[in-house]
Amino acid sequence: MNTEETTLDKIRTRPRFRMFTHLSKEEYAENLKKYLAEHADEFSGNINKEVATICVKTNDEGYWKPRLSLRVEIEDDETSIRGIFGPSSAVWTFFMFLYFSFSILWMVFFSMYYVEKQINSQEFPWALNASFAMLLCIAITYAAARFGQHKAKDEMLKLRRFAEESTLQFEKIN
Repeated sequence: MNTEETTLDKIRTRPRFRMFTHLSKEEYAENLKKYLAEHADEFSGNINKEVATICVKTNDEGYWKPRLSLRVEIEDDETSIRGIFGPSSAVWTFFMFLYFSFSILWMVFFSMYYVEKQINSQEFPWALNASFAMLLCIAITYAAARFGQHKAKDEMLKLRRFAEESTLQFEKIN
């Protein structure tokens, strides 16, 4: 098994990695199901031959309860497994909505400020301050995501171990 990971992958909102194995898609899916069944007290998830979603069983449900999405693809006669860590789809959609909204508002307010300066108007003296407020909101949203990742670091490590062990354990058998 070979693993790829870059520095950029570590600083993303949704960290990712990539592994290569000689197992076929079907073999890999069956091995994941076996491994999940053996560790059912610690993990839960859905698995098919294309995609798997795995979570760590915990008592608390934080907003960043990590899930590991594994996508299985065939590349150059080798099976590629792409892993992406992230929160539930509802939380992910909410954060993307916030980023989108604050970014659009920043562009609107900054454009208002710029146009006001170009035409020597004083109708929107608050536009520059509002654009800085939107940048602050974007930074706060990013900080909240990073805080959630930091809080869930142990669970993310368990999920990473799940991905590696479930592949290595059955690669040695075959």
